[in-house]
Amino acid sequence: MALAGHTSGAVPRDGWLSAGSHIAPVELEKAVRLINHGPTVLISARSGGVDDVMAAAWACPLDFSPPKLTVVLDAKTATRELIDKSGQFVVQVPTARQAALTFTLGSNSLKTAPDKLVRSGVELLQMDGFDLPFVSGCSAWLACKVIPAKGIQDWFDLFIAEIVGAWADRRIFRDGHWQFENADSEWRSLHYVAGGHFYAVGEAVDVSV
Repeated sequence: MALAGHTSGAVPRDGWLSAGSHIAPVELEKAVRLINHGPTVLISARSGGVDDVMAAAWACPLDFSPPKLTVVLDAKTATRELIDKSGQFVVQVPTARQAALTFTLGSNSLKTAPDKLVRSGVELLQMDGFDLPFVSGCSAWLACKVIPAKGIQDWFDLFIAEIVGAWADRRIFRDGHWQFENADSEWRSLHYVAGGHFYAVGEAVDVSV
């Protein structure tokens, strides 16, 4: 579900950033690991020259091969409208240092703030081969292609998508695993509760196998 409302607006593309050397592709067979721990995510989409970003609390892996995920997208959001038109979107994992940005993107509407992305300071990345808006500063990104299922999309706002591209910041995700316990706390992922209240992912607990 969206944290609250949506935010949208056209973002000038001449200000786009190129993906830095710290961003590396993730093998698709390991892509679901990027959201397997249940973080709050940012959903971005593009259609007709408009780039849009919203926050979503309900996203989860669905399958390994090919990798798939599900996400709930409120029918009233502008992001949902763009996804309905384009059939594609990006799921990205924001960090603890982006908590305020994440809440803002989940609490504001295109209807009242058409330039919200610009005013909130959202910066977009380019990933080679994908005509999609990727939000800078996140720890991971999943490019997704919608698997049409009109019934569940209309009835439950539930989208099923195949992951067709995956990347992560190597400073926090390496060798197919998150490195939260070895990084500064600002890199931790967010888990939304309510009323602007988040938890950051906790300490690692390993079980011998």
